[in-house]
Amino acid sequence: MSCCAPGAELPATDLALPSDDDLRLAARDLGDGRWQADLSVPAVHCGACIGTVETALGRLDGVEGARVNLSTRRVSVRWKGDAVPPLVPTLARLGYPPNLASESDAGPDRALSELLRAVAISGFAAGNIMLLSVSVWSGAEGATRDLFHWVSALIALPALAFAGGIYYRSAWSALRHGRMNMDVPIAIGITMAYALSLYETVTSGPHAYFDAAVTLLFFLLIGRTLDHVMRDRARAAVLGLTRLMPRGGVVVDEDGARSYRPLEEIEPGMRVIVAAGERVPVDARVEEGASDLDCAIVTGESAPRAVAPGAEIQAGTLNLTGPLTVTALAPASGSFLAEMMRMMEAAEGGRARYRRIADRVSALYSPVVHLTALASFLGWMMVDGDWHRAITIAIAVLIITCPCALGLAVPIVQVVAARRLFEHGIMVRDGSAMERLAEADHAVFDKTGTLTLGRPRLVNEAEIDREHLQVAAALAAYSRHPLARTIAARAAHTGPAFDAVVEHPGLGIEGGSDGSIWRLGRASWAATSAQDEQGTILSRDGVLIARFASEDTVRPGAAVAVAALAKKLGPVEMLSGDTKIACRDIAAKVNIERCTGELMPQDKVARIERLASEGRKVLMVGDGLNDAPALAAAHVSMAPATAADVGRNAADFVFLRDSLAAVPLALDVARRAGRLVRQNLVLAIAYNVIAVPIAILGYVTPLVAAIAMSASSILVIANALRLMPANRAEQGDALTSLIAPEPAR
Repeated sequence: MSCCAPGAELPATDLALPSDDDLRLAARDLGDGRWQADLSVPAVHCGACIGTVETALGRLDGVEGARVNLSTRRVSVRWKGDAVPPLVPTLARLGYPPNLASESDAGPDRALSELLRAVAISGFAAGNIMLLSVSVWSGAEGATRDLFHWVSALIALPALAFAGGIYYRSAWSALRHGRMNMDVPIAIGITMAYALSLYETVTSGPHAYFDAAVTLLFFLLIGRTLDHVMRDRARAAVLGLTRLMPRGGVVVDEDGARSYRPLEEIEPGMRVIVAAGERVPVDARVEEGASDLDCAIVTGESAPRAVAPGAEIQAGTLNLTGPLTVTALAPASGSFLAEMMRMMEAAEGGRARYRRIADRVSALYSPVVHLTALASFLGWMMVDGDWHRAITIAIAVLIITCPCALGLAVPIVQVVAARRLFEHGIMVRDGSAMERLAEADHAVFDKTGTLTLGRPRLVNEAEIDREHLQVAAALAAYSRHPLARTIAARAAHTGPAFDAVVEHPGLGIEGGSDGSIWRLGRASWAATSAQDEQGTILSRDGVLIARFASEDTVRPGAAVAVAALAKKLGPVEMLSGDTKIACRDIAAKVNIERCTGELMPQDKVARIERLASEGRKVLMVGDGLNDAPALAAAHVSMAPATAADVGRNAADFVFLRDSLAAVPLALDVARRAGRLVRQNLVLAIAYNVIAVPIAILGYVTPLVAAIAMSASSILVIANALRLMPANRAEQGDALTSLIAPEPAR
């Protein structure tokens, strides 16, 4: 289960390398002349690969960032400018020939197929050679022993050639590109064990290690297969989301004609028919029809959601009862479902501090192991001059020191933790966020849309003039603020047409119409005559026109989640742009003692920076446009899936379900993952501290070395799996344990 280098499992791809035109077509336009493309790099397998790829691509002109996802073996590259950087030639030169992600996702998992075949062949060969070795160990001598050795050699040769090809390709690729990797000494060890055994057979020597060479290969392949399957568990979540994405939809053209369009051809503004039993292809707004939708992918709730004209629906939701005509709001690449897939793929993208330590140690592996093996050989030659014994011990050292456990100590835990969180509807945007969340010691919440559902209702609608409500609804339609959406939904959009509409974060929305400036938002900002007013108002040229009173609903699980966080982190704090009265009301309902209202975005950032200067590591939970700077400034951040795009992009974690139980649950999983990482590092280091001296002293044969090395990797994986729930009851009632006292760390 060692880390490896390019070509460790399969040639990267049978497809031709993508051209710049292919890359441009596949890239996503991020605006401001920025682009992002995702490339599949099947030859990436370890931390050293990540560093090599990210460093090389990051040095290219125009490239703003490159991030490798080890689980899905993809690299996401962002660049600025019209010209496509030489991404493909650079990766190919390094030994990581890429192809477009969509192409590599098609078809069966060829790497797993080859691994399983290699395991079967090496296991079959090891079993048969072991049977022959038993006869030798039982006392067979002379011609009988030599015959058994020759038969073992004939069985081992094709097994090593086919199954060992996985390691030989990796080693050759590394050496050909001027690098060392951990498969180089493995390939050398296997080859030397076979060569030494063949020499013994030719010279009728008493000892041969064909069984050790093939059994070593068998255990190595078992470990690598487990590693592959383990990573595939995280990738399976992404593939599961992919299956929810329809291949296309029926589009209604301007002349009323209907035509089926592939998913990538559906653009914003197109009208699409979604029949009962079909999934919504892109994020859309219902124009005609009424139906019930299965929104479990979005909310986690099994109860259907009734939708009617004006309702916004997400890609991937299932239309249950009636046909709908919807208007696309975003292309497939920008849909809710696509974003969920991108976030899941990014779960292991970051490289936390512990992981970098493992990578640095692994990077030293090759020269240290080669020098140790050479020193063992020279030392035993000096002690007794027996070159046969000296080379046997050197081979054992090469085998037993494979740092598989060290290389897996962090990534395996991160994969299992990301999977555990995904099962509870929590997406991890950055693998390093897991470690930062475990370090958090202070929690800060936004109010609207976070502690509350962000679905306010008007309580004074009957007091508002209908014409004024129409004007406010027309202006509110340009905003995603929860209250603005409520106002927009309360009236048909028959009000005036606005131009030069601008949303001011934390203040409100402003638009021009017939020479007048209309504002909908905070009273002190919208009207000069309403400096002492509270709440939201509509103004025209600075004159108060109408007042809007609303109330919000506390998010499910908010009070229990706050209590759980208070036990773990101390007093919880609320920062909000809403009025002080509204903040105090919600704070009282969820038992938050410290709350601050009427804050601008920069005020929230200032508070978080002040906490950081005091040595606090802040967990910020918020949504909305005005929370994005605070989310970015915090040590670690979370946002609900209902948050504005900017808020979700700024957050490290996104939770899909309404309940705030996701926050303490994520903290609990992150802390447990941190403990398991530390345990894995101790186990890996302890193994090498104990095993290497024993091998150097000559007490370990190559066969025992192979078994010990693989056992250490299996031990690390088994320890990581402790993060998964022991049973269904534990998985379904996660919050109960969160409010209990936490064990000593």
